[in-house]
Amino acid sequence: MSKTRRSARRSLRVLGVASASAALTLGVAGTALACDISEFSAEATCDGSKGVIVVTDKDASGTPAVITVFLENNGADAKRVGKPQNIKGSREGTTVTFAEDWKPNATYRVHVKAGNQVDKDITPNLTTPSTACKTEESATPVPTPTATQTPSPSETASAPAESATPAPSAPESTSTAPADTSSNAPSPAAGDSNLAETGANSNTGLIVGIAAALVVVGGGAVFYGMRRRGANSGR
Repeated sequence: MSKTRRSARRSLRVLGVASASAALTLGVAGTALACDISEFSAEATCDGSKGVIVVTDKDASGTPAVITVFLENNGADAKRVGKPQNIKGSREGTTVTFAEDWKPNATYRVHVKAGNQVDKDITPNLTTPSTACKTEESATPVPTPTATQTPSPSETASAPAESATPAPSAPESTSTAPADTSSNAPSPAAGDSNLAETGANSNTGLIVGIAAALVVVGGGAVFYGMRRRGANSGR
């Protein structure tokens, strides 16, 4: 009787220790498979020239969760980024991406809601890098100056063409000037010739001479007639 009681007590002790260890093991396993906020992380990166916010879930239990991202301004929500996204974590990590043209040193609040286990924000809040993503617009203005430079030679080429056309006009103006001077040159010569002709071909001297001769002849005729009358009267 005593031996059977002792063996029964030992078996009960062994069974109790086994059940306690099993309970402890199940508790630890349950704790290990539970979803926790520490298994979530967020990062602001660049996808080419666009900014994005990537949230990673490393929950090995695969508990479905909902991720919501807010832009912060002075400790308050300024706007919600996109729409809330569903995620199911894994041991390797599962990610969701929010398209956001974030500014340098901006602050974002990332909230996680996973069933009844997690309803918290990822701490600390996400702060973006101090350098923004490189936009493709900086590369596009480079060809544009080259395009503006190509028409510039054409304009310079057209400029000499226009300057070549007025070149003949200058000699024309100079050719007209000598024409005017030539027309003015003969005018004084003609005047001089007229003066010379009036001096050389003046008939005043001839007329005066003829008049004087006529006066002499007339005076002689009168004198001769008076003498003849006197002679006749004396007879």
